[in-house]
Amino acid sequence: MELPPRLEKHRVALLLIDVQERFRDLIDGMTGVVAQCSRLVRFFGKLGLPVVVTEQYPAGLGRTLPELLAVLPAGTAPIGKTTFSCGGDEGFRKAVASLRREQWVLCGIEAHVCVCQTAMDLLRDGRQVALAADATSSRRPRDREIALARMRDLGVQVMSTEMVLFEILRQAGTDDFRAVAPILKE
Repeated sequence: MELPPRLEKHRVALLLIDVQERFRDLIDGMTGVVAQCSRLVRFFGKLGLPVVVTEQYPAGLGRTLPELLAVLPAGTAPIGKTTFSCGGDEGFRKAVASLRREQWVLCGIEAHVCVCQTAMDLLRDGRQVALAADATSSRRPRDREIALARMRDLGVQVMSTEMVLFEILRQAGTDDFRAVAPILKE
């Protein structure tokens, strides 16, 4: 088995998928998901790495949760969509193309719908996909479990948020490490 490249600062971007107001009381383990999504967004922002945010049908499902909007890097505006896969949305495809990043870390909801379909489209486009599993969920735990297994079978690297952070950093004692040390301690 050939190992995929490790996540690298100059090649990676974060995709926060559909963590919206209407889902707050519906998603299994939502408090933990939001906490880990926040860690990822703040980490990527602190290191100046790209963050892309999507919202599924925001007119009906609401905006991205305020606590996540508050920590987005300056100038990051959520991309509204009606397709389940982010890859089906023209605005998203343009954002991905403009960033020229080969590695994408995914987090958000719902694992078995928008997250899984997006992962498949990114893989089809030749991108390396990592999933922060503890920052991803569904309404039903079983749907999440099946989605994680399917994505793993398709070649997605299923990781924890902590694994993502430390893999990108590579080593302690650097300026980057010091800049994100408070986030690492959460």
